[in-house]
Order: sequence, then C-alpha cells, then structure tokens
Amino acid sequence: MPRRGGPPDVNAGSMADIAFLLLIFFLVTTTIETDAGLDRMLPPMEPPDTDVVIKQKNIFTVNINKNGQLLVEEELIDLKQLRAKAIAFLDNGGDGTCNFCKGKKDASSSDNPTKAIISLKNDRETKYGTYITVQNELVGAYNDLRNREAQRLYGRNFTEMESEFLNPETPASTREDLKEKVQRIQGIFPQKLSEAETSTSN
Repeated sequence: MPRRGGPPDVNAGSMADIAFLLLIFFLVTTTIETDAGLDRMLPPMEPPDTDVVIKQKNIFTVNINKNGQLLVEEELIDLKQLRAKAIAFLDNGGDGTCNFCKGKKDASSSDNPTKAIISLKNDRETKYGTYITVQNELVGAYNDLRNREAQRLYGRNFTEMESEFLNPETPASTREDLKEKVQRIQGIFPQKLSEAETSTSN
C-alpha cells in the first residue's frame, strides 16, 4: 500500500546541469562595456638633440576653467566657435610657404600647418564631459582640413580612408595603397595637440 500524507520527492539531479547551461548562456550573450580612451601619441623619452624654438604666434592656446568656459587666445568664446577658430589658425599660412592653405595669411598668426600647435589647458575641476567635447572639436578641426585635402588629392574623405586602412579586414594590397595616402594627408596637416599642465583653482 502506497505511503500517503508526505510531500512528493523532487528529482533535483538535473538542476546543476540547468544552472550550468544558464551560466554559459549569460556569459555568451552579455556584452561588457569598456571605457574608450583618447588616441594620443606620447612624446619620446629621449630629449631632442637641439632646442626647438617655437614662436608664440604658432601656438593656439585653449583654456577651460572649472565652470566649463573657454578662453581662446585670451578671448572668452562659445564652444560652438572653437572649431572654426582652430581651423582658421591651422589653415592661416602666414609665411606664404603653404600653397594649399586657404586662410587669411595673417602674419600675426600661424606660419604653416606643420608649425602650428594647439595647446590645451584645463582646470582640475573641469567636468570630464566638457573636456572630451573640447577635445572632439579640436580633433574635428584637424579632420575637416584633412578631409578637404583628401578630397582635393584623392576624391574621398580622409576619415573614410583612415577607417578603411585601420580595418584589419581590409585586403593587404588596399591597405598598402591607403597607407601612403593617409600618411601624406597626415603630413600636410599634422595633429600637434599639446596638453599643458592642469591648473588648480584658488
């Protein structure tokens, strides 16, 4: 006669297998977000053999205070104006040696794109979002000028060429051809973006 009154037994032998399968499922399908950094080339460790003299007019100074305000060349400006001002500085061609520059050729501004340096300085209390936005605008100024020259020389945008060159799936023969073109455009408008020592508000 069967026993009555007690709870039925549950076969838990396969629970471990089910839990293991669920664990594998979540490990495979879950995406882990990673922080994206800024692509910057650090200076070499060895000091240069000769002292490099940089004229003040070849330095475009950008200061960000703790309130997110921009002081560009001793002038308080809106963030929306930053890219245009950076382009005007880089594309100035003040010494007349740049035959592709379309700037004003102002003798008091940068001599040549290869000599032009953008110096960025921020306060320790500057918001990270503001810092990144300013960085994007300055890099965008370089990319706009590089795109212009790439269109003139090769009929396509520099950013597209660089993206295709950096793509590991691009065929080796295509990458070799793109390498020369990308390096040529980078040499026309070299990205000389210097970050000065961070200041502290009083």
